[in-house]
Amino acid sequence: MTAYLVTGGAGFIGSNFVRHVLDHTDALVTVLDLLTYAGNPQSVEGLPEDRFTFVHGDICDARLVDQLVQNSDVVVHFAAESHNDNSLLDPSPFISTNLVGTYTLLEAVRHHEKRYHHISTDEVYGDLELDEPTRFTEATPYNPSSPYSSTKAGSDLLVRAWVRSFGVQATISNCSNNYGPFQHVEKFIPRQITNVIDGGRPKLYGAGLNVRDWIHADDHSAAVLRILEAGAIGETYLIGADGEKNNLQVVETILELLGQPRDAYDHVNDRPGHDLRYAIDSTKLRTELGWAPAYPDFEAGLAATIAWYQGNEGWWRPQKSATEAKYAVQGQ
Repeated sequence: MTAYLVTGGAGFIGSNFVRHVLDHTDALVTVLDLLTYAGNPQSVEGLPEDRFTFVHGDICDARLVDQLVQNSDVVVHFAAESHNDNSLLDPSPFISTNLVGTYTLLEAVRHHEKRYHHISTDEVYGDLELDEPTRFTEATPYNPSSPYSSTKAGSDLLVRAWVRSFGVQATISNCSNNYGPFQHVEKFIPRQITNVIDGGRPKLYGAGLNVRDWIHADDHSAAVLRILEAGAIGETYLIGADGEKNNLQVVETILELLGQPRDAYDHVNDRPGHDLRYAIDSTKLRTELGWAPAYPDFEAGLAATIAWYQGNEGWWRPQKSATEAKYAVQGQ
């Protein structure tokens, strides 16, 4: 029986992965999470006690990490500071978590000779022009544009160096923008959904023309599990579901699915340093490992996500007022 250590497993994507592993395998899962604002213990409530363990701690705590890695077979590293806007306000937590934390984990898996998978982002590649026909591939040069994306790029390079220099058994995945259950209401899609549920209006940054390549968190989880099963050591795999939509299209779809007029939104100040377009070419993952998304239709995945937020107000409502107060100060 495989024992997984999942860092950041009480966060959005990490908690979805934990649930996916428990639902689709007989593995044991231990979550290590510091429970910063983005981690929520409610996201891992109700999981089987005989197969799931939660540890409250810091990935920069070398002694704790070493102990947990020693008792695991596979380490999957989701834990990260991951909000671009927050990284512009204070880069220091991003340096600590994304760089020092990754180094701490790599040293532990090196010492104990464990399998390691590193979760990264398409934002390490910078952005694309709106009318550019190309998409990011595994060969795209890194060109990060914020403290967040630059520290994630740095963590990727640490993994590559530990594979090459020390023979660490690691893989990397860079994924496009996720949506789905358990995502903090500061993020674009859940913020707009919960605004409408509360009788308010979605907030559209600038003209709403910035494009993101959306993937449901369940599809991300399935892709990571497939990489762990069959991915080649030292390789990077890009995860995407061909879900390119601009922010205006996303807001209009949310409004339509919730029975509101498609123009019932407010324009607000654009985000500082707002990248134009991200787009993933996941051909390598699909052809070499046989993965395909279960939600190839963005609207169907979005409808399922809306239903989750409608049915789980107790999870997101405690975060909502403070989040909106913060955005109000920023004119957003």
